Amino acid sequence: MRLLLTTLNAKYIHLNLAIRILYELNKHHQGLSWKEFTIRMNVDEIAKECADHDVVAFSCYIWNITQTLKVAKAIKAINPNCKILLGGPEVSYEWEEIIAQDCIDYIITGEGEIPFHEFLTHYPNVEAVPNLVYKVDGEVRYEEKGVTYDVSNFIGVNPYINDPTEDLYNKVCYIETSRGCPYKCGFCLASLDNNVRYLPMADIKSNLLYLMTHGRVIKFLDRTFNMKRDFTLDVFQFILDNHKPGNVFQFEITADILHPDIIKFINEKVPKGLFRFEIGIQTVNQKANLEVSRKQNFEKTKGIIRQVQDVVDLHLDLIVGLPLDYFEDIKYSFEEVFKLFAPELQLGFLKFLRGTPVRKTAAAHGYVYDPVAPYQIIKSNYLSKEELRQVTLAEEALEIYWNKPRAIHTLKYVTAYYSVFDFLQGLGNYFTQHSDLHKHDLKDVYTILFAYAKQTYPEDVVLQQLISIDYYLQHKIKPVSLLLPELDASIKQQLIEQHKLNHHKLRFAMLPVSFNWQEFVQHNHIIAADVVLAISFDGKNKPEVLENIIAKHSR
Repeated sequence: MRLLLTTLNAKYIHLNLAIRILYELNKHHQGLSWKEFTIRMNVDEIAKECADHDVVAFSCYIWNITQTLKVAKAIKAINPNCKILLGGPEVSYEWEEIIAQDCIDYIITGEGEIPFHEFLTHYPNVEAVPNLVYKVDGEVRYEEKGVTYDVSNFIGVNPYINDPTEDLYNKVCYIETSRGCPYKCGFCLASLDNNVRYLPMADIKSNLLYLMTHGRVIKFLDRTFNMKRDFTLDVFQFILDNHKPGNVFQFEITADILHPDIIKFINEKVPKGLFRFEIGIQTVNQKANLEVSRKQNFEKTKGIIRQVQDVVDLHLDLIVGLPLDYFEDIKYSFEEVFKLFAPELQLGFLKFLRGTPVRKTAAAHGYVYDPVAPYQIIKSNYLSKEELRQVTLAEEALEIYWNKPRAIHTLKYVTAYYSVFDFLQGLGNYFTQHSDLHKHDLKDVYTILFAYAKQTYPEDVVLQQLISIDYYLQHKIKPVSLLLPELDASIKQQLIEQHKLNHHKLRFAMLPVSFNWQEFVQHNHIIAADVVLAISFDGKNKPEVLENIIAKHSR
């Protein structure tokens, strides 16, 4: 039997850990191979590359299930005798509609290691394969069995040993050190497996060292990496002892249980930028948290984030649409979390994943959601379609102006003096009226922001100045003057000579401003001043604000 393990990744830089594990555990099986594609590739081209196999096994997720089914149908059109096997979280629950499709022959539910090995060993006699959904003369059969893979069997298993080492550096390399999650959040599939099992530490370190040596970005798949103090410190210390230049390590962290010893370790030993923490805050509304069986102490979370944010790059998550979370609750959560100024803040929308409690109880809360993956909320008893649309506009503006980042100083100022949620919501609306949120250039980004600020806050000169400063700070080469006029050329030349600036190698933008820049940067506070702000450009690096050039300018 010739069987192809494959998947459609969301992006080219992603690597699929599941098919690598299954291949490495079973590579002795004659005829087994693996290959990855992406969801943006042509369906017919993918099908042509797969159709000459006896069985094609796809790893399925919410981001690729629609395209996967299209590819499966195309494979059958080329070779009706090719069998299609699906596995992964997207087909492990509520699989009835999927197995009913003519192009699908088999589905493995749950963990795949044991069922996949049995499938390879006994095919085409699959009756005894645990957790396999299959058809016999049009009748669907499924015998659910409680099989759990013993992760101690991963001794000596390196999922990436079959990759060309040169391919790993420019990809995101995924590693798991444990399976299961101790929490029971109703919107998450991980909540369905509360039995946390750790892989052998020696093999975790061996595989981690391999990825550090050959890769660059390494992302841990553990749902709560910091659940055990000693385990976390052991892995952190191993990384510090062995990491290579350019390595970045990403972890999913539950902040309010981050042990003081781990915080101390991070602040005393970890180089800035080496670690990246993804922290799911989701909402600060305790009623909504309790409704989805989620425990969180936001005040403690906030305090711990502030303790590590100078060292660790942070990615914070919020979810829009949780039960009992009304529009004003979402706005409050957003503004409280935004004040932490994490480099990335994701404003995601509730998705009703197959098998999750929120999907099963959707009717009780009046939820209407898209029946097609990723099953995103459309409306509920707590949010109307229009309210969701307004949050979506705020989210679009957040992506363009904060997460890129393009207006960091502007939005920090807005946070201090206005409602940042209202500002972004209004900006998103204004942007759609004057451009395309998904097709625009950098000039549009700043001219639209500047015009919106002048229209909405016409008396706020500082806001206009900060937008202009953010515009200049976005460029390595001094850009054309676009928003506010620079200082008069003769006065600019006087200041260059007065401060002995290297005008042979550098270019300078000089802007009259009405506030003290250092005070604003350090404390997010405006103190009135009549000064010149100078920004230097060397054409290669990020521009620099020259503190020593801030001086009273002539009228």
